[in-house]
Amino acid sequence: MRYVEWQAGVPDEIKGDSLWRLEVYRLALFSSEIAWQDALTLNKTPLTRNMADQLYRAVCSISANIAEGYSRSTGKDRARFLEYSLGSAREARDWYFKSHHTLKEEVIKHRIDLLTQIIKMLSVLTPNQRQKGIREEQAEYLTSLSSDFNLDSEIPLS
Repeated sequence: MRYVEWQAGVPDEIKGDSLWRLEVYRLALFSSEIAWQDALTLNKTPLTRNMADQLYRAVCSISANIAEGYSRSTGKDRARFLEYSLGSAREARDWYFKSHHTLKEEVIKHRIDLLTQIIKMLSVLTPNQRQKGIREEQAEYLTSLSSDFNLDSEIPLS
């Protein structure tokens, strides 16, 4: 599945929310979609079942905390939830590294690269939010993905 194909399948109700403008949210939501198959693969082996649960919960927590934080009215509140997202992104990256014995090398590389990009975005966004007061509705968070990370490439499956 490609990122563009995935975006096309996201319901309009989600894409119509102003939260959708945050690239970091879209990437985090996408990461939870592709982590599903990875968790299923890890769940097949008794030794990695717990890892599957931890990994999937950490990945899903990233976008969930961004969404909750986005709904807060003060920058300090938003920053707190973005910090939770940042912690979950780092945790998920850690679980992916630990799963290299079971998941394919290209899957691990893709997931770690994607999570690293999310971590970088959250690391910039969090301090910026801490300095803000009431959210301005027209504010937009844009960032460019590094040239070595191509979201349009085919996503490796486990």
